[in-house]
Amino acid sequence: MRVQNRKSTVMKSINFYLLIAISICFSCSSNDTITEEEQTNSEIYFPPIGSETWETKSISDLGWNENQLQPLLDFLEEKNTRSFMMLHEGKIVVEEYLNGHTNALPWYWASAGKTLITTISGIAQDKGIIDINNKVSDYLGTGWTSAPLEKENLITCKNLLSMNSGLDDSLGDGVSPDNLQYVADAGTRWAYHNVYVKMQDVVAEASNMTWSNYFNMELKDKIGMSGQWIANNDLSVYWSNTRSMARFGLMIYANGKWENTQIVSEAFLNDATNTSQNINQSYGYLWWLNGKSSYYLPSLQFEFDGALVPNAPSDMYSALGKNDQKIYVVPSKGLVVIRMGDSAGESKFALTSFDNELWGKINALVD
Repeated sequence: MRVQNRKSTVMKSINFYLLIAISICFSCSSNDTITEEEQTNSEIYFPPIGSETWETKSISDLGWNENQLQPLLDFLEEKNTRSFMMLHEGKIVVEEYLNGHTNALPWYWASAGKTLITTISGIAQDKGIIDINNKVSDYLGTGWTSAPLEKENLITCKNLLSMNSGLDDSLGDGVSPDNLQYVADAGTRWAYHNVYVKMQDVVAEASNMTWSNYFNMELKDKIGMSGQWIANNDLSVYWSNTRSMARFGLMIYANGKWENTQIVSEAFLNDATNTSQNINQSYGYLWWLNGKSSYYLPSLQFEFDGALVPNAPSDMYSALGKNDQKIYVVPSKGLVVIRMGDSAGESKFALTSFDNELWGKINALVD
């Protein structure tokens, strides 16, 4: 009887310590996972605000092909580039100023600046002052277009961000009511149109601030950008130095964070950098998306087969501006790439053949 009790006691002790061991293992596993996630976040470097300090990383440390850097720079100079930057996990790997440009001089973003408007729209929605699924007239009142009222009321803020407002894109650059005329119901036709700029008015009305002041407070100052919006008829174009464009690209790469501050929600950015409608697969909220099966281009009602930039990684998304202003974000490679300058050869909006040529040169350096 004593032996049986002793065996029972031993078994209970073994089971008890076994449960403790299992518990410790699970606890360690859980803690390890959290640590890994924190370590992944901490791998992204953010340059300090209010300082010219920006840490660098060498091509040799990354194992890239050093002998392919000069051919890339020669190509960029030949193609009228004024500035070019490559960041890896936030640190500068390449920073070059060409054709008389300097690091202090501002340059225009052109339509690459549309993504600034996207980001501010996301911030305003995160803060609850707008909802992009609401109709534009909820914020601007009726009569902001020349469309019949029932058609105007179909147009949501999301339609403006997705370029499927249904308004006529053949009437020039203006966004006065006379230039905003009905062609198709919102959501049924994709067309590259300046009406997106009305999102500036939406945010200004909803915040009871000027567009520039809200932009400065919620984005520019929080990530240490320089620059300003310059009026150009009905539009406004952002001008800044190259590093400010790179700061913005880095914040987007970091899923909307700057260090430990969430500037715009990751959920909104995920929507913004994925297909936003069912017509142009390669367009999000004013972001161009690579790796899709087809795409549309400005001024054309024609669907092209294949990826937007075949030479570029399939997960790349881009801010593309007239005369080849570029922000490329490539999560799979940890890259943010910036190009500012004059036209590389084709005076087109958004995509040009330069994108694919440039990525051929980048691939030779990186791969």
